[in-house]
Amino acid sequence: MSSQWPPAPGTPPAAYPPAGRRPRGPADPRGPRHAQRLAVRRGVRHPLEILCLVVAVVASLLYLGFAIFEIVQAIGDRREPSTYAVILVLAPVLVWFARGLLFAQIRLRGVQITPTQYPEAYEILVEASATFGLEEPPRAYVVGGNGLINAFASGHGFRRFVVVYSDLFEVGGRARQPDSLRFIIGHELGHIAAGHTSYWRQLGTFASAYFPLVGPVLSRSQEYTSDSYGYHLCPQGAMGAMATLGAGKYLNASVDTTQYFGRVGDERGFFVWWANAIASHPVLLWRGHALRDRTQRGRLLWRPRPDRWGPPPVSPYVGTLPPNAAVAGGTHPSQRLAAIGAPQIGMPEARPTPPTTPQGGPTPPSPGQAPSWGPPTTPPAGPAA
Repeated sequence: MSSQWPPAPGTPPAAYPPAGRRPRGPADPRGPRHAQRLAVRRGVRHPLEILCLVVAVVASLLYLGFAIFEIVQAIGDRREPSTYAVILVLAPVLVWFARGLLFAQIRLRGVQITPTQYPEAYEILVEASATFGLEEPPRAYVVGGNGLINAFASGHGFRRFVVVYSDLFEVGGRARQPDSLRFIIGHELGHIAAGHTSYWRQLGTFASAYFPLVGPVLSRSQEYTSDSYGYHLCPQGAMGAMATLGAGKYLNASVDTTQYFGRVGDERGFFVWWANAIASHPVLLWRGHALRDRTQRGRLLWRPRPDRWGPPPVSPYVGTLPPNAAVAGGTHPSQRLAAIGAPQIGMPEARPTPPTTPQGGPTPPSPGQAPSWGPPTTPPAGPAA
């Protein structure tokens, strides 16, 4: 690994500097990583996210004003103020306390992802952090999912962390679907890189959930932004991740995503619209359609137009984002990290890339041939822990 900083023009994103050393670059007073982070953020942010954020902050400030007025009136009338008013006024302390408590619970419960513990996930974490321009990789933990497929990102103070549910891994700790895991980790780090986990953002939008549609619409715009982060990191893992959310970890490989998300034009009506309008995440058909049709960003309130179905997933940001050198570096995390110069510690040897069908699923082995890649052909025996 070269110690030159900043790197010469045209070189891929450099590895993280040694601990305690934060070099600065001449192009940006806050360093080249900050410039990289802003460039990626501008390329992938949902075009309506900032507008939704402004509306949510204004709504929260209006509620805060009513809450203060209610408390002042209650003091003058010698009565107890509304509980909701007290909660809104105490929001700075409540949000700070809730974030700190969650971080403590995860640290005491989760298994931390390190170079020697879940090394495949660790390499993906480092790769995604370098690609998105983060100063350093956030902490990451694996927690028992009890059959649930999920991951989330949060923070406390200046620290950020990612939590991945255990059902995204095999029994031995390897990723069940490496590309899908790369997309999911990229999605969660996208929340961090886009500022969604900021204390001030969460405080400023604390009361927006009380306004009809305002909070959910902001949340869905942030999810679309983070999906674009995951897509930029690993476009080939997007459909696998969506199929896993739809059909689970055992049936995901059998999902024809073209047919699945092609139903977006057939599912219509008031209750379909309402189910999406009140959801914190985009409904899966709309979300998967947005990841396949990269000619338009995800729809927040109105059904996508199926007549604008685009080609199979390709990078929609060619020429607008810094090149993701990791994609060109190879298919295994160690090969991709070598392309960006990131450190590789305790990585397993690269495995052969499985052949795929036109639908994106794995090609079944020939009769009498045992598969040498991918998840097991039958689920492990015994009930879930």
